Amino acid sequence: MRVFLQSIFGQLILTPFIFWRGWQAIPARKSLRIPYMLFFAVELLAFLTGYFFHDYLPDQVFIAIMFVCNTWYIASLYITMAILFLEFLRLTNRIRPWFPSCATENWTRVKGFCFLTVTAGVTLLMIHAYYRVMDPVVTHVYMTVPKKAEGRDSMKIVMMSDLHLGEVIGKKQAQKFVALANAQQPDMVVLVGDVMDYESRFAEKQKIEEDIRQLRSPLGTYIVYGNHEYRANRHAKRRWLEKTGGTLLVDSVVMPDSSFYLIGRDDYVNKRRKPLQALMHSVADRSKPVIVLDHQPWSVAETVMNGADIALHGHTHNGQLWPYPLLMKFIFENPYGYSRKGNTLFYVSSGIGIAGPPYRVGTVSELVVLHIAFEGAE
Repeated sequence: MRVFLQSIFGQLILTPFIFWRGWQAIPARKSLRIPYMLFFAVELLAFLTGYFFHDYLPDQVFIAIMFVCNTWYIASLYITMAILFLEFLRLTNRIRPWFPSCATENWTRVKGFCFLTVTAGVTLLMIHAYYRVMDPVVTHVYMTVPKKAEGRDSMKIVMMSDLHLGEVIGKKQAQKFVALANAQQPDMVVLVGDVMDYESRFAEKQKIEEDIRQLRSPLGTYIVYGNHEYRANRHAKRRWLEKTGGTLLVDSVVMPDSSFYLIGRDDYVNKRRKPLQALMHSVADRSKPVIVLDHQPWSVAETVMNGADIALHGHTHNGQLWPYPLLMKFIFENPYGYSRKGNTLFYVSSGIGIAGPPYRVGTVSELVVLHIAFEGAE
C-alpha cells in the first residue's frame, strides 16, 4: 500500500503534465493518438486497481501491478526532467533567439523528434537501472586496525545490507546474493539491517530462509535489525530471521572467536535501544578489535567516543535514484562508502537490494568484501 501512496504525486501531477506535453508533440493522427491515450488509461487503471483493491488481490497480481506502476513512476520522474530541460531551452530561445532556422521552420518535426528521443532515452535508462539492481557489484574495501587479533593477522568479512526481501527481491535474487557471498570465501558474513521489506509473508512463502542458511563462513553469519524490521509483522520477522541460521544481535556483544568483539546494535528507530557505552561494558579486553554493526549511520560521534575500531552501516541506499545521492550528502555525515573519523573506520553500504522500485540510477547494488588487516604491536 505504501508504494502506491508514494506514487500518488506522480499520478496526480507528473502524469497529466507528461500526457499534455506528449499530446502536443505527436502528430494529430488517430493511429498515434489512440494508442497514446490507451497507454495512459491502462496505467491509470492498474494504479487504481492496486490502490483500492490491494487487500483482495492475489500476491502475484499485486506484485505485477506494483511493478508496472512503480516503473512508470520512476520513468515519469526522468521524463519530467527531460521535458523541463527542453522547456528551459525553449525559454532561452524566446529571450534571445538562437534556434537555427531549420528547426523553427520545421517545428512539428522537431517536437516529434524530441518526443521519440525522450521516450527512447528514458527507456534505455530504465533498462540500465533495472540491471543495476539485478546484477550487484562486489566492492572490495581494505582496512587496517592497529590492534592485535590473537591467532590472526587478517580477516575477510562479507557485508550485505538492505536486502529488502519481499515483493520485489525474491527467492531467485536471494540465491544470487548467497552464491555471490560464498564465492568470496569469507571468514564471516554480516547482514546489516533491513533484511526484510514491509511484509514478511513473501519471504515466508518462498522459504527464503533456506537460501540464507546456505551462507558459508567459518565464523558464521550475524544479523542486526534495520528500520524495516520494525515495519509490520515485527514478531513474525524476528521468528523468520531466527530460522535463517544466522545469529541475531539486538543490543548484543559476542566474540565470534577469541580474537575480536562484535557488537550488534538495535535499530535507531527503537528509542529505547541501549547506548553504545552500555554495550561496551561487555567488552572485557579493550586491546582487542571491536566491530560495530548499526544499520543507520546516525551515531558517528557516539561510535568514535566509545572507541570502536570499525563501524558498518547501511540504510541510505546512497539515495538509490539520482539526484537523491546529492541530497543524502546534506542528511548524513557520510552517506556512502569508506571514511575515517578519529580512530574509527566506517563503511556505509549502498545496499545489495532496493526499497520500492527495482531501479538504480547513479548508484549501485553492492556486496561489500572487507579485507581487514590487524597490525598491533607484539
